Formats: sequence, C-alpha cells, structure tokens
Amino acid sequence: MFTTPEINTDRLLLKGISPQFINNLFATQTKEQIMDFLGIADEIAFNQYKRMHEKGMETHRLSHFFFLLIEKASQKTIGVCGFHTWNTTHHRAEVFYTLRNDNYKGKGFMSEALPKVVAYGFNEMNLHRIQALIADWNTPSLKLLQRLNFVKEGVLRQDYLFNGNYEDSHCYSLLKAEWENNAKK
Repeated sequence: MFTTPEINTDRLLLKGISPQFINNLFATQTKEQIMDFLGIADEIAFNQYKRMHEKGMETHRLSHFFFLLIEKASQKTIGVCGFHTWNTTHHRAEVFYTLRNDNYKGKGFMSEALPKVVAYGFNEMNLHRIQALIADWNTPSLKLLQRLNFVKEGVLRQDYLFNGNYEDSHCYSLLKAEWENNAKK
C-alpha cells in the first residue's frame, strides 16, 4: 500500500484518502482488511466505499479527497472530513464532514479537524474557493462554519433529498484570500 497524507491534531489523526488510494485498497486487500482500515463495521458503509471504487471518484476535472478522522486515544475511525466535487480546473471544492456516532458529537472533534482540512485544501490542493452546503436546521454545522469565517451566499431551494423530502441548502463559502487575512488576525 502506498502512503497517504496525514495530519495530527491534539486528539485526532487525519489520514488522507484519494481515489487512487481507494482503488489500490480494493485491488490489494480483503474485505475484512478494508473494513478494518476504514474503521467501518457494517455492509452499508462497506458498499458505499465499494461503489466509490467501482463507479469511480473522479472524472477528467472533478475529484474527491477526504480524511478519515481517527481518535488517537481509541485508535477508532470516528468520522470523515474532506472535499467532494473538487473541480481541479477552477480550483474549488465543496467541503463535507460527519461523525459516525452521536457519542462523538458536541466534543469539539470537528472544530479540531475542519480548520486543518480547510488549510490543507488551500495550501496543498491549490483551492481558491471552498463552499459548504448545509440544512438550515443544522445549528452545530452553522456555528462551525461561522467560527471559520465562512460567508453565507444564499439558499439553494429544494436542493437536497433527505428522507424522501427535498430540503433547501444554505450555501456558505470561504475564499483563500479571506482565509489568509483571517489567519493574520
């Protein structure tokens, strides 16, 4: 297996996962080894990664890159954070993040991980713009984006299908120059 980028925080190890890494993982490892490495315990999660491998995670200009969030104390993968719809031509991507279990929510893990992932996006992926689409009811996500100085741009009406209902997405973005100016403060 080849190496992936890693980022350390106080409580987390962020292990980078690229399309090439996923393809190599499925080409060289058993199902059990894949599930163990990715920190997944059920068929649904395994099949999501398998679909990524089989259907592809990139086109000629769009790609996907994310980090597994591994809690150092337990060595368990507790979530993911990264970029989908990474447009390499226009240097923009949409950030996504989730914790796999409610027991990890409200403990500051995403507040610890997301700033590092945003910095990686601007510094290593050459992004000019990072955007986030969130539901209006997702107050923890809104507060997280506001702490990182994301700017609300507007609402995409009935943009997201969730539990059989179309919901609005609130669009927030951060430009590299804004991020750099905030870092100087």
